[in-house]
Amino acid sequence: MLHRRRALAGTAAAIAALGLSTLPGTATAQEVPQSEIAAELPAGMLKAMERDLGLTRAEATVRVANEAEASKVAPQLEDSLGREFGGAWVTGATAELVVATTDRDRAAEIERAGATPVVVEHSMAELDAVRAKLDKAAKGDRNNARAASLWYVDTKTNSVVVHAQNTAKAEKFVDASGADTDAVRVVKSDERPEPLYSLVGGDAYYMGSGGRCSIGFSVYRGSTPGFATAGHCGNAGTSTYGYNQVYQGVFQASSFPGNDRAWVAVNSNWTPTPYVRGSSYGVSGSQSAAVGSSICRSGSTTGWHCGYVQQYNSTVYYPQGTVYGLVRTSVCAEPGDSGGSFISGSQAQGVTSGGSGNCSSGGTTYHQPINEILNAYGLSLVTG
Repeated sequence: MLHRRRALAGTAAAIAALGLSTLPGTATAQEVPQSEIAAELPAGMLKAMERDLGLTRAEATVRVANEAEASKVAPQLEDSLGREFGGAWVTGATAELVVATTDRDRAAEIERAGATPVVVEHSMAELDAVRAKLDKAAKGDRNNARAASLWYVDTKTNSVVVHAQNTAKAEKFVDASGADTDAVRVVKSDERPEPLYSLVGGDAYYMGSGGRCSIGFSVYRGSTPGFATAGHCGNAGTSTYGYNQVYQGVFQASSFPGNDRAWVAVNSNWTPTPYVRGSSYGVSGSQSAAVGSSICRSGSTTGWHCGYVQQYNSTVYYPQGTVYGLVRTSVCAEPGDSGGSFISGSQAQGVTSGGSGNCSSGGTTYHQPINEILNAYGLSLVTG
């Protein structure tokens, strides 16, 4: 493990020193009738949260409401704190918001906004700069990228974490990148993410060139209907066929590696809806969830599974090349789930990219943020 940064105050110690502060959204959410919150969530999602997260139905509904509030407060504090912002995440059974800052004098401001302050050494701007140098080094030499399987900014430890099977090679990669090694932790890991596509028959959609993937979210580009999905599922011009083997549409744009995003335009036989497979659940928007929030995935191979948002802006080395800006989660997935929906509460989060493990023993899965796909291709999300 490479750990040459200055000693940081532990999160628990920092919180204790500043005093605990609860998120106002927690009390508000608990006052909302749970039946009303539960009615807005699909049965499949609630069952998956109960199974995968160990939550009761009541706990799941309170958590989702608090996470939604945190996703609004955290960006406001990020804007207010500016370069002294050190990241944000939710924690605990009720998803209380924690916001980090490099300036102890800003703690009161964070508390007034309803979050728990934590003082850290590195700002998010500094950590993002470190990650960017690693990204640049990987782009410059593919052999550099092979030294590590992935890296990301970890807000909870206030560091950039690098995963590698061979930590000595990863340390050389970090040193050669010119990144501030004080902000980097290299950890030994057998995780080797791979794109999740499959050549077996089943649900979702099929590529004319072979293979099966899952629809992410319905979109429009102007008046043209379609859906967002993973870039590794097909190239621009690849034809698609629906779950019923009826001709569906054509990939209009695709990016992989580098990114893992694509969109497919469908013909008049297919009608876009705001729903996620397995329920009559309508997606209402695409507000990014805070680190630590619960997040669920629906795919054509394994259906609904849930976990937590772990890190944003993860850089992942796949055998086909490096992908940047993915979101790391503790949700499991399997081949064929690629391109499928990642949602938190009623908010679309992204499309399934790849990962490691499976839904029998557990795993880690990455998704391409949906807002990045919408912005890159000039798409609008179908909501209801």
